[in-house]
Amino acid sequence: MELALYHPEFGYYSSRDLNIGKRGDFFTSVSLGADFGELLAQQLLECCQNLGSLDHFALVEMGAGSGHLAIDILNYLSQKQPDFYHKITYYIIEISPRLRAKQQEYINTHLEVPVTLIWCDWSELPKITGCFFSNELVDAFPVEQIVIDNGQLKQVYVKYEQEKFHELLEPPATAELLEYFQMLEIDILTYPDGYRTEVNLRARQWLENIARKLETGYLITIDYGYAAQRYYHQQRSEGTLQCYYRQHRHNDPYFRTGQQDISASVNFTALELWGANLGLDLVGSTKQALFLMSLGLGDRLNEISFSSNNINELLKRRDAIHQLIDPIGLGNLQVLIQSKNIDQTLDLRGLIEAF
Repeated sequence: MELALYHPEFGYYSSRDLNIGKRGDFFTSVSLGADFGELLAQQLLECCQNLGSLDHFALVEMGAGSGHLAIDILNYLSQKQPDFYHKITYYIIEISPRLRAKQQEYINTHLEVPVTLIWCDWSELPKITGCFFSNELVDAFPVEQIVIDNGQLKQVYVKYEQEKFHELLEPPATAELLEYFQMLEIDILTYPDGYRTEVNLRARQWLENIARKLETGYLITIDYGYAAQRYYHQQRSEGTLQCYYRQHRHNDPYFRTGQQDISASVNFTALELWGANLGLDLVGSTKQALFLMSLGLGDRLNEISFSSNNINELLKRRDAIHQLIDPIGLGNLQVLIQSKNIDQTLDLRGLIEAF
């Protein structure tokens, strides 16, 4: 999965122009206009306000895609919150050189008011006071696949032979896989033979990086996923690994290798437990629909009825907003907020359910 997605020459995120949107392989909340980024910007502002009077505040976007979310956030803040805007240093952590170049080109072209913008990797990022955030990043981390075979946990390995990929079931390469299920209090060895699922150990490394770099502030994670008991329900016997090619979804990661997106849902219970062990406190979690409505998306929906004389534009905007809160689509994404060295009595508006 790592080679298929991130190989510097042939990987999906490196070897081609990533096409995100309704005409691409997949689309995200950012593809539907500026509303998502602007409402997220309001939550980022409140995160800063909860830290008291600050001269500087860092925003760290991890996996910035095409750069559209950064522009939606920054242009909104420059217009609506100029005092806060001039306190910002905006960091982007992006491992794909091709995506980094695309982001730089897009942001430099569309940024309305100059701000301190820094692209870096984890080793270059200083310790910060501020907010780390990501949108549909963790589901693209390479995962391990496991299968229950004759009552034993086996790991799925891949070999390439006679111009084809072949899977092998072998003992796990690391004890971390069994320890992971023990942490979740899931007795995976009692599951029926043939049960197949994923384990995202890369997410723990990611949280370790964040915990090491965050002195005071927040972490906001928005992604597809479930709590552990639902993720590893015995009826979910084939896991959650999905592939996307030109808006078509399937579960064959060996099809069009390097030309399709591959993702697996996120175990949010693991993020909470790992985070707690690393000093990241749970602030709260909710669905994206509730998060955006709490931040004022409903008011925007009401206002656009009076804001345009162009009926086609009005209908298009209303449709985009409805897609952001669709309970069987983007509205079902999980929003997890964690913090470090923050007064836990302080509220965040996005976690106050709007309905």
